[in-house]
Amino acid sequence: MKLTSPVGIVPKIGPKYKKLLENLEIRTVQDLVYHFPFRYEDYSNVKHIRKLLENETATVKGIVESVTNIFTRNGKRLTKVAVSNGTEKIDLIFFNQHYLKTTIKTGHEYTVSGKVGTFDRKLSFISPELEESREVNLNTGRLVPVYPETYGVTSKWLRARINDVVSGEIELEEFLPENTLNKLNLSNFSWALNQIHFPDIEINAQKAKIRFQFEELFLELLKVEKRRVQWESKLKSVVMTVKNTQIDSFIRTLPFKLTNSQEKAINEVLKDQTLEHPMNRLLEGDVGTGKTLVALIAAYNTHLNGFKTLYMAPTEILATQHYETFTRLLSPLGVKIALITGSVKPDGTDFDILIGTHALIYSKEKFKNVELVVIDEQHRFGVEQRGKILEMANDGTVPHLLAMTATPIPRTLALTIYGDLSISVLDTHPNKERKISTKVIPENARDKAYQWIRQRNEPTFIVCPLIEESETPSFENVKAAEAEYALLKKTYFKGIEMGLLHGKMKPKEKEDVIEKFRKGKIKVLVSTPVIEVGIDVPEATVMVIESAERYGLASLHQLRGRVGRGSEKGYCFAFLSTYSRNAYTRLKNLETTDNGIELSEIDMQARGQGDIFGASQHGFKRFKIADMFNVKMLEEAKQEAQQIYPFLDYYPLLKERLTQEAGEYIPNN
Repeated sequence: MKLTSPVGIVPKIGPKYKKLLENLEIRTVQDLVYHFPFRYEDYSNVKHIRKLLENETATVKGIVESVTNIFTRNGKRLTKVAVSNGTEKIDLIFFNQHYLKTTIKTGHEYTVSGKVGTFDRKLSFISPELEESREVNLNTGRLVPVYPETYGVTSKWLRARINDVVSGEIELEEFLPENTLNKLNLSNFSWALNQIHFPDIEINAQKAKIRFQFEELFLELLKVEKRRVQWESKLKSVVMTVKNTQIDSFIRTLPFKLTNSQEKAINEVLKDQTLEHPMNRLLEGDVGTGKTLVALIAAYNTHLNGFKTLYMAPTEILATQHYETFTRLLSPLGVKIALITGSVKPDGTDFDILIGTHALIYSKEKFKNVELVVIDEQHRFGVEQRGKILEMANDGTVPHLLAMTATPIPRTLALTIYGDLSISVLDTHPNKERKISTKVIPENARDKAYQWIRQRNEPTFIVCPLIEESETPSFENVKAAEAEYALLKKTYFKGIEMGLLHGKMKPKEKEDVIEKFRKGKIKVLVSTPVIEVGIDVPEATVMVIESAERYGLASLHQLRGRVGRGSEKGYCFAFLSTYSRNAYTRLKNLETTDNGIELSEIDMQARGQGDIFGASQHGFKRFKIADMFNVKMLEEAKQEAQQIYPFLDYYPLLKERLTQEAGEYIPNN
């Protein structure tokens, strides 16, 4: 048995369990042993029966004297197991488990662990864990691991299977460099794997956890280092020149002045285009800080050098919006702009800049002469898609890549996931007067807030998390866009023109609604978070977010950035659908903090990195065990990765382990 073997090789894992384990993303032996406990039951308090106390968690050993099934008067089915250590007795009480009479053997010694309660006015164990006594028990008398479970797969079952592997005939060779283990005082692989699952004492479980936290960060940062080195040393790009005269002339025609951070980002991007290896840059900036203009100037410089640009947007609405902006600003300069979406096809390949959605990836067209790829809202695209678009545009050289995001990225994530990218940050708004006032509104203040909004009678967004009402209990208070639209039309906004916008509508319907809202024919637009990625209506001043507790602070910050973009002040109301002190306290940060990166750091500490951006946004890796806030460990892992990567050939086991890890997106050049 090897770690890379399919999980079906483990004894007692047949086709049925193999299928069930896929729900836990367990497909190999390694996946199984890396399915770590999220807590431990402490059953290490071993006592004599006579010393047991009510409400304590304890363990006793004794011989099973009898197993009796009982039907109570009110129809309950009990099983009573009498256990004796020769001088004292205690009963174990189980509910609805009459099958135990055939599985528990009288006359055998059992170890019993659980909470002591009372039954029939006598001290008894209520629904305890029990197993035949052995030299080392798995489920009783020790620190017992509790695992993430799925239907049909219990922690007890997982314990037995994992124990079969770690105590069986499997090679558990250390693959981390010995020098790294010694320098950072980390446990070796075999010991750590045994102790994280079946710790002798709590401190051993903690030591083992630290080893695997470091290992996960280290492997991730080695991959980052690999990508960075490959970009800089193995991939070749077209070397462009910066056409300063034409670019300066274009910038002078703009009806606004560039911010300092825009100027800095433009210079960084243009300098990257002059290098022999392809640009690999992430442009990060809040909604409204002018990322599109930076990309437009990069695309214009690419055109002036005689090459083409592909620009990928996450939605048709945004692709169409960018097409209009690029056409307005660049067509007068002789630049041909084309649009491709699910519903719009370009005329052949006669373009200088092609703007599209995911449809760009799946296009059968082999685009020639493309030397710049721009990916907008890049965290919504997985690494596989990034690789696909680069390979698709590949024409002997790899195009320069500019990825952009309005999602504020915490410093720790920038260190890890985007460690291979150069990062430019737009941290100033072109509109210096821009001011958005934010208020968190509990349910009992909704009426007052809506009356205030109606009196103002200004362009208003109302964002709801779902399209249709849900019958799922946990979603029952979450406002659905369709139901809320119908309700508001009859109540607070009776007589006022309203519109509805969501992802299930046809592209033409969406465009019509947005156009009416933009022109003031619709005053109130009820929408799903589809507006988060880029609807630009400068006149909109009010943003209502329903069920705000369901969003990360970073997403809420993006949503509120949609208002107050013109000359008028913006207002954002975060409505709570269920009151919880924690949610209220977390959301109150929006009232005092206008910095997206700060908000994302706060949220990451409160909710964990998986929740900040939503599970559907696949660009972000979810760490199994690593702690993203342990900056000291992150920096140690990064330093080790940078030192060891150039000498990876000297560590064959580590190199082999790295190749098993997914997530590369380097095209073959």
